[in-house]
Amino acid sequence: MVGSSNRVESFPDATDLEASIPFPTPSLTPFQVHNVSVPQEQTTFQSLKQRLGEVFFPDDPFHQFKNKSFLRKMVLALHYFFPIFQWGSDYHLKLLKSDAISGVTIASLAIPQGISYAKLAGLPPVIGLYSSFVPPLIYSVLGSSRDLAVGPVSIASLVMGSMLREVVSPDKEPTLYLQLAFTATFFAGVFQASLVVGSCRLGFIVDFLSKPTLTGFMGGAAIIVSLQQLKGLLGIVHFTTKMGFIPVMQSVFENRTEWAWQTVVMGLSFLAFLLIARHISLRRPKLFWVSAAAPLTSVILSTILSFIFKAPNHGIKTIGHLQEGVNPPSVNMLDFGGPYLSLAIKTGIITGILALTEGMAVGRTFASLKNYQIDGNKEMVAIGAMNMAGSCASCYVTTGSFSRSAVNYNAGCKTALSNIVMASAVLFTMLFLMPLFYYTPNVMLSAIIIAAVIGLIDVRGAFLLWKVDKFDFLACMSAFFGVLLVSVQMGLAIAVGISLFKILIHATRPNTVILGNVPGTNSYRNLAQYREAVRVPSFLILGIESPIYFTNSMYLQERILRWVREEEERIVKSNESSLKCIVLDMAAVTAMDTNGMEALSELKKTFDRRSLDLVLANPVGEVAQKLSRSGTWELFGSEHIYMTVGEAIAAASYKCQT
Repeated sequence: MVGSSNRVESFPDATDLEASIPFPTPSLTPFQVHNVSVPQEQTTFQSLKQRLGEVFFPDDPFHQFKNKSFLRKMVLALHYFFPIFQWGSDYHLKLLKSDAISGVTIASLAIPQGISYAKLAGLPPVIGLYSSFVPPLIYSVLGSSRDLAVGPVSIASLVMGSMLREVVSPDKEPTLYLQLAFTATFFAGVFQASLVVGSCRLGFIVDFLSKPTLTGFMGGAAIIVSLQQLKGLLGIVHFTTKMGFIPVMQSVFENRTEWAWQTVVMGLSFLAFLLIARHISLRRPKLFWVSAAAPLTSVILSTILSFIFKAPNHGIKTIGHLQEGVNPPSVNMLDFGGPYLSLAIKTGIITGILALTEGMAVGRTFASLKNYQIDGNKEMVAIGAMNMAGSCASCYVTTGSFSRSAVNYNAGCKTALSNIVMASAVLFTMLFLMPLFYYTPNVMLSAIIIAAVIGLIDVRGAFLLWKVDKFDFLACMSAFFGVLLVSVQMGLAIAVGISLFKILIHATRPNTVILGNVPGTNSYRNLAQYREAVRVPSFLILGIESPIYFTNSMYLQERILRWVREEEERIVKSNESSLKCIVLDMAAVTAMDTNGMEALSELKKTFDRRSLDLVLANPVGEVAQKLSRSGTWELFGSEHIYMTVGEAIAAASYKCQT
């Protein structure tokens, strides 16, 4: 019968009890065994409401609306859905100075990177500038991060370009390619901010991409991006459209007759300059502006040199004419029919996942440095909204950039207004400075891309994975070589597959350990972890470190039987007292389904036939409730369910002596 935690079972003579326990214990006078309680019953509606609330609203976002007037609730709702009103209401001129400096600084980085990343995606360079104007404005209104600087990023650009190029050539069918890019961007935004992800608060879905798999994927993608830039860096005209390491290297050496030494010299010179600037900023964080200004400085210097020495006459290709003016509307270019719709959807979802993962990771990183929280679901809505709106304004997939956000943070930004300042600088460039890019060499864009993505290769992180967790290292390397040797899409698929496989392994093969008593205490710990812990004669104490579900119940049943068999064999060899009782420590079993309860029942019946006691210790509330409802509690009996392992062993020892 299930009892209250206030009720206790008292043994008549504590001295007799201590004598019956076959190992040293602390004082047990007076000895009491506390009955295990079952939580108060809830209605189905109450239980469902609580569970859904924990799944979708773990942060309780509506707590701020409680006990507030209607007008105050409206103001708070405005702050919640449009964070710009929250930080804007307290804005002052001192903040403006910091944000203005930060905005201009990241604009100097965003302009050359935007042009370069658009080229990486196979799009006209001006699309990169368009994508650095509209999305930052939208994010500054909806985003919850103070430090995130948004715009085009290398990985999403690479993936979009590689997936679309497999079907459509940007050189042969530029209009169709542009339509697919905008349509894919729209679907990326829909995926990020739709009811399925954003409004239903399923932001935890992106967490299925584990850090080790992302480390490997990003490293492999960074190398592929760099190798692709050899076309511009060496001046090669005929270059493979494939993304794998082997075909790229074959193309480089098969077309070595096309290498142009003038292009190589200019490219390597400015690449060295960019890498040195990056190294200086890494060694001395206060000189962050050196690496931030280096790309724009390189563009200006290379453009001047190209103009003075008439670079096009020496085989060095330049960007050429860029259309002046603000973003033209592109709603009419969104194609929701035709034979390429599935390609646009697939590309949009994959780039959307990558953009979302990178943006949220960057936002959380800098939020932790400034000791504030960002709302992951707000971030998804903001990133999704800016991509949906951007697809209608000639923009392609954008998200939070780590390099630009790092510059933004180091420049001393205070609010998201720095994004507005950056967008204003980009707008000024599009309106008045576009002709200045006519003589900018293409090789300069390749150098900027290589310098930007080289930081994504995290060798130190890979070594740490090898040191800490070999399985995580295997996942990292599998994703890395999948990208490098097969394709970017396959590398991403491998990364996701390995993440899911790891979850499956943990779910189906949970850990079980043998516990022993730490001398002088009532504490029972893993024998493999605590060498001073000792076995309790005649008892086998097992700790189950996982919920028990249909996926692992059969495994746990078999594993516990094996533990018992091995313990009996050990006892025979060491000539110890025979095994009488198995204690299952259920403290870490946070949940259990009907398969789990059936497995416990089968174990109970099996051990009863072998004259062995099976005792449960410390079942948590939900588990105790299910055991009570299912009848498993009655099968065990209250005398076989205890609040602690110590009480279970003490009571079982006493009963064995009486």
